[in-house]
Amino acid sequence: MGDSDSEDSDGEGGLGNVSRVIIRPPGQSGKAKRGHLCFDAAFETGNLGKAELVGEFEYDLFLRPDTCNPRFRFWFNFTVDNVKQDQRVLFHIVNISKSRNLFSSGLTPLVKSSSRPKWQRLSKRQVFFYRSAMHQGHYVLSFAFIFDKEEDVYQFALAWPYSYSRLQSYLNVIDARQGADKRFTRCVLIKSLQNRNVDLLTIDHVTCKQRSTNRLDRSFIRVIVILCRTHSSEAPASHVCQGLIEFLVGNHPIAGVLRENFVFKIVPMVNPDGVFLGNNRCNLMGQDMNRNWHIGSEFTQPELHAVKGMLKELDNSDTYQIDFVIDLHANSSMHGCFIYGNTYEDVYRYERHLVFPRLFASNAPDYVADHTMFNADERKAGSMRRFSCERLSDTVNAYTLEVSMAGHYLKDGKTISLYNEDGYYRVGRNLARTLLQYYRFINILPMPIVTEVRGKRRGRNRHAHHSRSRSKTRYEVKPRPKTPRCHAPIAYTNLSICYDSGGGGGGSSDEGGFSPARPLAPGSSSFSGYRNYRRAATASCSQHPGHDQYSPFALGALKTGSDHGGGGGAGGGVKSKRSAAVTIEVPLPVNVPPKPYLSIIDLNQLTRGSLKLKSNSFDAADRR
Repeated sequence: MGDSDSEDSDGEGGLGNVSRVIIRPPGQSGKAKRGHLCFDAAFETGNLGKAELVGEFEYDLFLRPDTCNPRFRFWFNFTVDNVKQDQRVLFHIVNISKSRNLFSSGLTPLVKSSSRPKWQRLSKRQVFFYRSAMHQGHYVLSFAFIFDKEEDVYQFALAWPYSYSRLQSYLNVIDARQGADKRFTRCVLIKSLQNRNVDLLTIDHVTCKQRSTNRLDRSFIRVIVILCRTHSSEAPASHVCQGLIEFLVGNHPIAGVLRENFVFKIVPMVNPDGVFLGNNRCNLMGQDMNRNWHIGSEFTQPELHAVKGMLKELDNSDTYQIDFVIDLHANSSMHGCFIYGNTYEDVYRYERHLVFPRLFASNAPDYVADHTMFNADERKAGSMRRFSCERLSDTVNAYTLEVSMAGHYLKDGKTISLYNEDGYYRVGRNLARTLLQYYRFINILPMPIVTEVRGKRRGRNRHAHHSRSRSKTRYEVKPRPKTPRCHAPIAYTNLSICYDSGGGGGGSSDEGGFSPARPLAPGSSSFSGYRNYRRAATASCSQHPGHDQYSPFALGALKTGSDHGGGGGAGGGVKSKRSAAVTIEVPLPVNVPPKPYLSIIDLNQLTRGSLKLKSNSFDAADRR
């Protein structure tokens, strides 16, 4: 076993980050061979204090505690090279200080290599978190891995690293990307103890007319303060902050509305020294900065002192009013994103304080309401949200926004979807949308008109990319006309044809005995259908058999009738008797068809319930 101490030891118990340490099997020395793993954590955000070979392919790894504070050991970030192809290893991280975490609920280490620079999570089947009797009952994180390429350098980390150098590069890029229309200004708020920049971004497009107001007129400019990376190991919070910054300086209409009406003060990295050193929670002096806001000194914690000075200056201004102070954090023991808030004795202030978390829950599908908490715990008296609610004005709403290092539950409440960088960016965008919704809810911003929203959507999609198979012709979708809620009356037009014979009584028409109106049976209606027609035909046959045009007597009269009509002469009487006798002796088989009947319904006046109501009225009439 080779040397496991780093050449760049920081003096913390003789334990610093390893720097190109090669682990040899017992009894071997000289030049390292393939398969003798080389561990390295002497780079920005790196953390690995010691490595030991305890078996043929098992290694015990010891995390380096925070500088000047041996209490916190959870963050790790290291590289391994000089591997053999298809070499199998089993790493045991044996000194994790936080036993309550998500390693048993889906959280797994990340890995990437020089040929595959995209971070990927290890499979849950390869990761184990348990209490080990061989390590004095401490909790151990074990994960198995197979190195598949000899030339690659493999890197393992707890979460997606976000270093101080990456932040500086990102700010330089978006600053250089700005045109003549400056959407934000960048300045150095203070220098850290190791002379690193604590940047302050100001997004301010409020017009000069609004700046001429003052607090006495209650028309001040509203300020939103965003703080991030107070704890150095919470890299996902930096991804959330980057997603928020990209959204606010982008071209989205919501971002334009927010820039024109509010001022954003964003400190993307409050603890740059701790981030650079790879600490888990503390700064260079070993102090937890989110427990020292109320006692922070300009000598030991100059970052906190500068941020507090900025907040007090804005809070005492006659032009500005601080509405929000939001501190972004990452959580390693709970899934999803959620908010911590404060409790107040003033009921109205407390109710106002509950509005923003509820609106954020409606915009973020990964929000977990069960983890949201509002308290006034004395142990958190030095946190940012407690300091803001006690030292700043009553109008300030201070929150801690937490996002999980692992993932969030889907709609079924059982499946866990692990976060990636895009997922963290989405949380930042949802935060900006919630701010707009909040100010509309309290009537600071007007609600948009539906036609304006549709017009903006059409304009935004006008230059969208279309596939070649689609037609380039765009059709405007007209709004649906309003329809009445009440039932409209139905208009019926009945055309009935009656084949009554011309000689059977009065009321014949000029068209050879055809009548445009048919007499209905008692109790029937004009929309009775075939069922009521048969009932009416039966009744007419029983009462007036001689007048039915389809009866055998009528058919016989048609066969034997003459031009004399039904006169009263003797000859006529004899002929009538003879024809009647012939008809009775030779009856003809006749199928009686239903009478032709036609009903026309005006469908232009038809609604959903009117036809049903009309049919029910007909059935009721039939039963009578």
